[in-house]
Amino acid sequence: MATTATSPGRRSATVVIWASLLAVAALCWAWLLTWSAGAAMGTGMDTAMGMSGAPATLAAFLGVWVVMMAAMMLPSVAPVSRAYLRVIGANSPRGAAPLRVMALVGGYLVAWAAYGIVAYGVTGRLDALAAVSERTRMWAAAAALVVAGIYQFTPLKATCLRHCRSPLSVLLHVGSFRGPLRDVRVGAWHGGYCLGCCWSLMLVLVAVGVMNMVWMAALAVVIFLEKVWRYGRQLSSAVGLGMLLLAGLLPWHASLIGL
Repeated sequence: MATTATSPGRRSATVVIWASLLAVAALCWAWLLTWSAGAAMGTGMDTAMGMSGAPATLAAFLGVWVVMMAAMMLPSVAPVSRAYLRVIGANSPRGAAPLRVMALVGGYLVAWAAYGIVAYGVTGRLDALAAVSERTRMWAAAAALVVAGIYQFTPLKATCLRHCRSPLSVLLHVGSFRGPLRDVRVGAWHGGYCLGCCWSLMLVLVAVGVMNMVWMAALAVVIFLEKVWRYGRQLSSAVGLGMLLLAGLLPWHASLIGL
């Protein structure tokens, strides 16, 4: 008898997907902590570092960036991955569904890797400003906080967040996707909405220092709660107000963000 999307076997696969994504995120966090500590002590883990602590070459930066996105984003991708698994499970050969979800996650990370190219350019520019004056970088960080704070209240943010909070909306759209790369396309399409939701938060991370682990962890929690908590929309507004307040205080208290 065929295994249905709600059978014990499919429920077990769902648990595996959740556990796998969380485990990968945890491993990425562990690697980032180790890499950051090693780079700070000059152990040779990276031979070309910018002033922000991030790799100075594009290839190395993108490698670290993708690991960062996996660490920060994979927990919030789990609900969509679970819903996608339930839909494709009944129509996929045994053992193929988890591989298809992996392809979805890969497409999702491709979308964020593309944003990493922009982040690399901004990081290089901020490093150049910091070489001239640390206060200039502080003002740049304040500007990023203002942009992120305002963006939290925009219709585009609301639309993208609504998409990320509703796995059903993903499934309704991707039903028309066809071809051998359809799962990667699904992931990239969802990643595009996630990018629309969170790009400004990542801009703040770039401004305060890409390898600032405290900010990385704080923003990861915000992103996760925005997408899965029942009060995620209200949290989004509260975060926006908090960033605007922090931007106002920053010129006189740069230590608030570790600058």
